[in-house]
Amino acid sequence: MAKKSMVERDLKRRRMAQKFESRRNRLKEIIRSEDTPAEDRFMAVLKLAELPRNSSKTRIRNRCLVTGRPRGYYRKLKMSRIALRQLGSEGKIPGLVKSSW
Repeated sequence: MAKKSMVERDLKRRRMAQKFESRRNRLKEIIRSEDTPAEDRFMAVLKLAELPRNSSKTRIRNRCLVTGRPRGYYRKLKMSRIALRQLGSEGKIPGLVKSSW
């Protein structure tokens, strides 16, 4: 199991990213657009820098829903390789057959 504080921190980052997503996208559109004046673009860059760092999507870490493990993560199943093997051995994942020889 991962530290509870790390899992909670990641959940907080996910909530913040969702909350500030529209504002962040609007500012980025202004910055990318070549039609806007340089002064407005500069102001948009400053406003973007004022937003909380944890509201950026790049700070979100994929974690296993079962254990909270950050590494060995399968996106399709939203769990780590260890949890997948454990649940697969117990027969709790439909269609998954653990091979052994």
